[in-house]
Amino acid sequence: MALPTHYPFFMNTSFIQISDCHIDDKILVMGVDSTANLTRVVGDIKNQEFDALLISGDLTHNGTPSSYKKLQKSLAFIQSDIHVMPGNHDDKDNLSETFSTKLQKTFQLGDWQIITLDSVQINKVSGHLGKDQLHFLDDTISHSNAKHIVVCLHHPVVSMESDWNDELSLENPEDLFEVIEQHSQVKAILWGHAHQSETFERKNVKLFSCPSTALQFNGPDNIGYNHYTLHSNGKIECKTHWL
Repeated sequence: MALPTHYPFFMNTSFIQISDCHIDDKILVMGVDSTANLTRVVGDIKNQEFDALLISGDLTHNGTPSSYKKLQKSLAFIQSDIHVMPGNHDDKDNLSETFSTKLQKTFQLGDWQIITLDSVQINKVSGHLGKDQLHFLDDTISHSNAKHIVVCLHHPVVSMESDWNDELSLENPEDLFEVIEQHSQVKAILWGHAHQSETFERKNVKLFSCPSTALQFNGPDNIGYNHYTLHSNGKIECKTHWL
């Protein structure tokens, strides 16, 4: 069961990130039953204790209204708050309408604030953060009363050091890091898109890549999700659950 949004300073909080569900009107997507795989993941998530669920893009494969309804049905058993953000496969209008929410948002868990950014470009697979997004990030952090910050976007911000084509990642990561480096509250950056679980670190900021609930591009032959524990002292821990 989800706890209230705000907690005493000494309590840890946690949230789960899933990504790249690729739900579609067709059963098979990229050779797998993405809906059945998401159902398996949700079944495992129900057994975890967490305070929010974040879905970091590519919720559906083709962005149709019916595919978002299909996704929503799969998530019906989740009792915690669900926060969604777009990926390059998503239709932003259909996504926003289905979940009755703005896609540019932040949410707070105890001493931590999670800020989502929109890195999606029209008719492009790679990502880019425009001046509006960078200003939103800088302004939000500057006016935040949270002690610690997590930033989440769809596209990878560093080389994945795998067979993944890094040209399909964020095109301007240095612009993002320029903002991040002005704010010591930022403890982590999260993303999806690459269908790969990996952990990096840059200048004391943890960098986490979330696996796909549908399939991985560079192995293993499993589906999974990331579960983050947020400590009041600014430490963030990530456990990848594989199914």
